[in-house]
Amino acid sequence: MKHIHLYTLYLLFVFHTSCVQTQTNPPQDNVSKGHYSESQIKEADTSKVPISMVRNVKQARNGDILIASYLGVFRYNWKSFTNISTEISSPRFSSFWDVLEDRKGNIWFATKDSGIYCYTSASLETGGKSFQHFTTNNGLASNMALHIYEDRAGNIWFGASRYDGKSFRNFTTKDGFPSNNIRLLLEDKTGKLWFGAQAENMFVYDGKTFTVLKNKDGKAFNNVWSIIEDKKGNIWFGDVDGLWRYDPSAALGTGSGTFTKVSQKGAYAIIEDKNGNIWTTGSNGSAGQFLKDNSGRQVWALSRYDHKSLYDKNPTVTEVISGQPAFYGLLEANDGSIWFGGSGVYRYDGNTVTDFKK
Repeated sequence: MKHIHLYTLYLLFVFHTSCVQTQTNPPQDNVSKGHYSESQIKEADTSKVPISMVRNVKQARNGDILIASYLGVFRYNWKSFTNISTEISSPRFSSFWDVLEDRKGNIWFATKDSGIYCYTSASLETGGKSFQHFTTNNGLASNMALHIYEDRAGNIWFGASRYDGKSFRNFTTKDGFPSNNIRLLLEDKTGKLWFGAQAENMFVYDGKTFTVLKNKDGKAFNNVWSIIEDKKGNIWFGDVDGLWRYDPSAALGTGSGTFTKVSQKGAYAIIEDKNGNIWTTGSNGSAGQFLKDNSGRQVWALSRYDHKSLYDKNPTVTEVISGQPAFYGLLEANDGSIWFGGSGVYRYDGNTVTDFKK
């Protein structure tokens, strides 16, 4: 735990947002741009649906589905898909990981190796294709931007970089951060900021103190990719050992009673649906105990934890679908359907899983 100077505290919370203009190690990834052939890349340029690995699925303000796939960012208007990234970058040069429409209507694309792109709301309203491209040359901490988050003040975060609409502010260990390789994953209802990163310990900043979180055995939560806050104010997150829940009524770091291990199943992505069910995507089993298929590959699953049994010792879990190569980002759309990424994009309507690539 470290205290940081009042000046840094002021800088951390003073900014607000829109669009203008040190490398970290990438997360371990089984599917990279280099695995796609020239014919696959050409097919992606003209495809009517996402055909490559989808890391994140989000919803636009008008209800459209936004899909970040390695070889293009798509928008689905509930009738057809449109590749909205063809005008800004060839798939040969950008591997897209995340997409977000901010509160001002700007649409952001995060890439694995080419920085950030932004379509301005003014351009979109007029049917234009004006965009901005941000890299380390514009102040971004790293050209590898794997996650986008908009905080309550309207700042946009890309890993350790925060954008206030005019410039980037990059946070490092000099500011009191336990690591330079962090992602803001959640700002909770009380204003605390929850950070996680590949191969790093999860920590929380309450405005005064950085706290590295540990379970009752004194082990820090490591390699946390997804955090949500449910309707009751509980914090759910997944690490290498499974799915966890934090009760905010207990003090951070007090050990027994604070954190509950809900499941051994992996939790790469987590959402809470309108009925209070918790959904996850992730590998079946905790680290070192992964379920594998006949070819030795890890088996991933889309799972639903029934809201009526969430606080039971053994919650009721329904495995909606399992398979390969992996399932990633999750979204509950306005109509209640569940969308998730994998080798393409999928939709579950409560009865049937639709694979749009097929």
